[in-house]
Amino acid sequence: MTNIPSVDLSDFISGDPIRKQKFISEIGKAYEEIGFVSLSNHFLDTSLVERLYSGVKSFFALPQATKEAYEIEGLGGQRGYVSFGKEHAKGQTKGDLKEFFHFGQQPSADANLEAPYPSNVVVTEYPEFNATGMEAYRMLEKTGIYVLRALALYMDLDEYYFDHWVTNGNSILRPIHYPPIAQEPKGAVRAGAHGDINLITLLMGASTGGLQVLTKEGQWVDALPKEDELVINVGDMLERHTNNKLRSTIHRVVNPPKEQWGTPRYSIPFFMHPRSDMRLDCLETCIDAKHPIAYDGISAGEFLQQRLVEIGLLKK
Repeated sequence: MTNIPSVDLSDFISGDPIRKQKFISEIGKAYEEIGFVSLSNHFLDTSLVERLYSGVKSFFALPQATKEAYEIEGLGGQRGYVSFGKEHAKGQTKGDLKEFFHFGQQPSADANLEAPYPSNVVVTEYPEFNATGMEAYRMLEKTGIYVLRALALYMDLDEYYFDHWVTNGNSILRPIHYPPIAQEPKGAVRAGAHGDINLITLLMGASTGGLQVLTKEGQWVDALPKEDELVINVGDMLERHTNNKLRSTIHRVVNPPKEQWGTPRYSIPFFMHPRSDMRLDCLETCIDAKHPIAYDGISAGEFLQQRLVEIGLLKK
């Protein structure tokens, strides 16, 4: 394998049952094999992506003291700014070479959540920053809902099984800035090898390369989507819920060659989380004699808390 598989969302929403089943089979098999796909014909348009990246670059260019005013203690980094080197991969101690900002869910009035979400942090220097971020948030959320509908059908569930859990879910949009590398990193990388916490992750095309995916055979493969494609991968919550049927694949962002150390990198993943009260117990459709239950039952909220401690964003 030299790249991750590509799928076309227009097949699923075409109204043609043959094309719809083609998409279901392609994405399901890809997620069993490698856990990653590139997806075309999603709901993000080019102008929105350009406006978002422009705002993101402007925010990260602010003075450090200004950015740190948006770093809110006690939230585990779930809203606002997180400064350079604070997050690390599970099992690692060296901080990743990145800083980032979080936009979170703004639930509907009738959401009936188990507990309220923190409010988003408003950046006053760029009034359009939050509006553009939430516009992109909604388009990525819409795309993710359709992907999860396809996966529900692939696992012999009702097509709309995930809809309740991810509508008003605890999803996060994370603009990331990997600054130029000024000195020898001494073992640190832009993002250490890790699996994502959530159900699925939707990643806009990054400003430069560096994303690599670990295959079943133990080889690192560059993820090279086309310019208009999203990279979408399975997270640990979905792997757990499907009893390892769908793979949360280890991936990383490697440092560029030394001659490119002076080039920053920007990327914008959308981490699709369910409501905190969703149970992640192994689905009955994914359990059989060859695949006994691999995990104890846990809620999405409990699982998230555990992982935020493991990656250094929350203290025990």
